[in-house]
Amino acid sequence: MPVADTDTDTDTGALAPRLKLTLVLLLAAQFMLAVDFSILNVALPVIGDGLGFSSAGLQWIATSFALCAAGFTLLFGRVADLFGRRRLFLGGLVVLGAASLAGGLARNPEVLIVARVFQGLATAAVTPAGLSLLTTSFPEGPLREKALGLNGALMSAGFTTGAILGGLLTELLSWRWAFFVNVPVVLAVLLVAPAVIKESRPDERPRLDVPGAVSVTLGLLAVVLGLTRAGEHGWGSASALLWLAAGVVLLLVFYCVERRVSEPLVPVGVLGKRSVAWGNVAGLIAFLTETSLVFLLTLHLQEVLGFSPLAAGLSFGVLGVGTVVGGTLAPKVIGRIGSRRTLIVGGVVQTVFTVALLGMGDDRSWMWLLLACTFAGGVGNMLVIVGFMVTATSGLDDHEQGLATGLATMTQQIGITMGTPIMSAVATAAATGGGAAAMLGGLKAAIALNAALVLLGTLTSAVFLRGGSVPRQAGEPAGATTER
Repeated sequence: MPVADTDTDTDTGALAPRLKLTLVLLLAAQFMLAVDFSILNVALPVIGDGLGFSSAGLQWIATSFALCAAGFTLLFGRVADLFGRRRLFLGGLVVLGAASLAGGLARNPEVLIVARVFQGLATAAVTPAGLSLLTTSFPEGPLREKALGLNGALMSAGFTTGAILGGLLTELLSWRWAFFVNVPVVLAVLLVAPAVIKESRPDERPRLDVPGAVSVTLGLLAVVLGLTRAGEHGWGSASALLWLAAGVVLLLVFYCVERRVSEPLVPVGVLGKRSVAWGNVAGLIAFLTETSLVFLLTLHLQEVLGFSPLAAGLSFGVLGVGTVVGGTLAPKVIGRIGSRRTLIVGGVVQTVFTVALLGMGDDRSWMWLLLACTFAGGVGNMLVIVGFMVTATSGLDDHEQGLATGLATMTQQIGITMGTPIMSAVATAAATGGGAAAMLGGLKAAIALNAALVLLGTLTSAVFLRGGSVPRQAGEPAGATTER
């Protein structure tokens, strides 16, 4: 149910203290989840040595998390609509806290992998539930745009912060603190949230579309596993192609199921909305390109320029600042020119500064270019991400917000998961010969592809979101839009 009008001042748009606290709690949870995506990256070799992981088994620390976080997101987004968003949000946090504690205390690889699986499942539940609580707590217009802008900025900053924090905790304390750090945050949110966040669910509970839920979950799991295999063994490997083909078949089965059942998991009419379909395309490309660019630049900093893992992580602090700036600016830009034009402007900015990275050399005198481009590109990327979230969740009823945010979250997780395997394969294939010069050539080929994908996303927004509108302002009736 939407928050009552008494939570905002209709004249000034100011938030009541209760709603401010709601916003803080939801943003804190989303930031923590974003940190979890990258906090273990730097620590993986240390964890492998400490617990006796094989070289083949080490990648499952990341893969087991990504599989569950991406594969179950859409299902949990719909479950939040059906059974209560606050209930799923709080339940997911309990699982996350327990799994983080278990991961930090793990003494063997099996326990750690199980902990990562449950962390991924908790992320798949908490992220869409939290986002739908956010979108149903704030009406379409400036307040929602500001909330989504802060959410997008903190999620992108969290991904960067995770890389920095993981290096600091591993070097100063232990890799175990990369797990333990979640526990106090979870406890704080769980103590306050029940008294502050209102429950949100429909009056009549429809049936859950079990065939649709099974087919889409298995399909997404197969796609993510195929992408992971491609990153490890190459895009021509039989295992990667088999899993990807199975994923495509299962997703086609899901589409056929949704066309026939009376109460579908994802109504085909929702997928047919241009704002939902093409907004999610823009979001997929935004997350795919920026997170994979961080991977490519990490290789450049460590393998070409010789930076330590911690120094390389700290170098992305500039990118973190850019994402915060972009997230702060995005609601104002959307309010002035509309979400479609914001997607275009952000995409152009990100494209230009990604292309500029092709000028990097093989010595540290080029660090100024990397820092300037990551800052400005981060601003552009955040304009796209917030524009995508506003576009993909606008024009829908409150009872569909869990579905919309589940789709958006799934888009985010898939983008994060598929970006690195794609760029890694391109960089490896293009690096002819050996040495730093060959690696730099391979990285530049992948960066060029990255820029081309950003441009493609920008063009799809410009062409297929024609007639896009500025979300209604506070006080306007539902469904009201202003063409700009």
